[in-house]
Order: sequence, then structure tokens, then C-alpha cells
Amino acid sequence: MNSIDQQTDPNPYSAKHMAKPVNFYCAAPEAKSVHLEGDFSSWAPLPMQRRVDGWWFLQVQLTHGHHQYRFNIDGQRRLDPRSVGTAHNEANEEVSIVSVS
Repeated sequence: MNSIDQQTDPNPYSAKHMAKPVNFYCAAPEAKSVHLEGDFSSWAPLPMQRRVDGWWFLQVQLTHGHHQYRFNIDGQRRLDPRSVGTAHNEANEEVSIVSVS
């Protein structure tokens, strides 16, 4: 009888388990509100802070791997033109990708 054992990472301090701060910036000087939505928040909107230069900012703790996200600018969903790429989420919507190593 053959069995396949699921291998788990025996090192709890592996990069796969550690979260690190990732900065998100969105250029929207005329916006009244900007939110970050992503798989890391179950697509719940996270409010971003407006900076004096017109950019919006939020720092999120993310684990190793690829994460999907998008900006919500005054109710309009937008991709991040500075992202490493795009993909489609579970709802088949186009989203931006961030890679954390």
C-alpha cells in the first residue's frame, strides 16, 4: 500500500510563516477616499491614508508568496500600474499581484 505523507515545514521560523511589512502606494490626488482590497483581507476594504503629496499609503503585514489586490478609489476598482503583474481572482475579476519573499 502506497501512502503520500504531507510534508510540513518543520521550521516555524521559516520565511513561509513570517509576515513582513509591505507598503502600498496609490497616486490619486483628487480622490476623496482610497481603500486597499486583497486576498489577505478577504477582499474587505482597508482604508488608506492620504499623504500631503497626493499619494495614498497603507502598510500591510504579508506572508511569503503571491498576493492579489486592487485599489478602490471613490468606489471605483482600479489595478495598480506599478504591480508585478495581474491575475484573476475567484470572482474572475482582474487584480494586481504583489510578490513577497
